[in-house]
Amino acid sequence: MAEPARRRRTAVLISGRGSNLKALLEHCAPPAASAEIALVISNQPAAGGLAHARTAGIPAAVIDHRQHEARESFEAEIEAALKNHSIETVCLAGFMRILSAGFVARWQDRLLNIHPSLLPALRGLDTHRRALEAGVRFHGCTVHFLRAEVDAGPIILQGVLAVRPDDTPDSLAARVLTLEHRCYPQALELVAAGRVRLEGERAIIDGVTAPDLMLINPLPEPG
Repeated sequence: MAEPARRRRTAVLISGRGSNLKALLEHCAPPAASAEIALVISNQPAAGGLAHARTAGIPAAVIDHRQHEARESFEAEIEAALKNHSIETVCLAGFMRILSAGFVARWQDRLLNIHPSLLPALRGLDTHRRALEAGVRFHGCTVHFLRAEVDAGPIILQGVLAVRPDDTPDSLAARVLTLEHRCYPQALELVAAGRVRLEGERAIIDGVTAPDLMLINPLPEPG
């Protein structure tokens, strides 16, 4: 009998409720998944997402940034935990700390992030309000390899939805979050399966084609 394929040992870093963590855990639960969630780290002791790790039987660590005088010691403790659990890939999922350029460099092309906009548009915070104020017709989320510059790096996968005339920042945020729960597991699967390669700062995905579609918002008048 053939040996089962080795799965990519993955850590998820969180700060809050962990809804994307939950989506990643559910995707990686079957043995056929190319990644396994082997560690969850939170910088917030009260993060709700820690409960998802406990329910799934995944080791979880709290590394409180407030207990460290310098970012370097905080990140050193994170890296020690990653090393102790033989982590190969790290997913940021609502992790509300900016990582140093040194940390990002050491995890170059093994560090994934999800951002609630269609990067490179709307980097930073409060993306849904800003999208509505800008009058964009489409909005969405982006999974990318992290770089030292905030919300930058090769794009792995994007999800898009049409902005509705009656959208509010809250309603738009809720719909984008649902989209994130679909996009992040798919992106991790592609990376863990070895199907993503980089040409410069562009991510190329082997064995897939882009959907042959065009979207118009608002819809053209019939006739």
